[in-house]
Amino acid sequence: MTTATPSLILLVENEAVDLDLALRAFARRSNANRIDVARDGEEALAFIARWENGHPLPAVILLDINLPRVGGLDVLRQLKAHPRFRRIPVVMLTSSAHECDVTSAYDLGANSYLVKPLDFAKFVDVAEHIERYWCQLNEASG
Repeated sequence: MTTATPSLILLVENEAVDLDLALRAFARRSNANRIDVARDGEEALAFIARWENGHPLPAVILLDINLPRVGGLDVLRQLKAHPRFRRIPVVMLTSSAHECDVTSAYDLGANSYLVKPLDFAKFVDVAEHIERYWCQLNEASG
């Protein structure tokens, strides 16, 4: 079995409990993927300047909808409008299962929409699927 090159994941989450759950779920996976964290929409958008200055691009962005300062859908809108970074896959990972949020996210260019599981074992499964698909199998656009 070959070892995949480690990837970077940007996790945008403001709720401490959900952030801890996600970080523990990804750590449980024992993969070498690094996770950058933004705790609100402004921090997420600040990564654009970092990327422009050579900070590594994430293989995938996991974006919550309900964020302080700048909402997740606004972050998505700005990311997908950026000429250089709009191809970075964005997975909405949120507690909202409202049809209007799902539709809005896809209309703005989200690549996937997942409702956060509350059960830790199920969150580990979600982390596994995210890493396998977005960090190993998906062919990223340069």
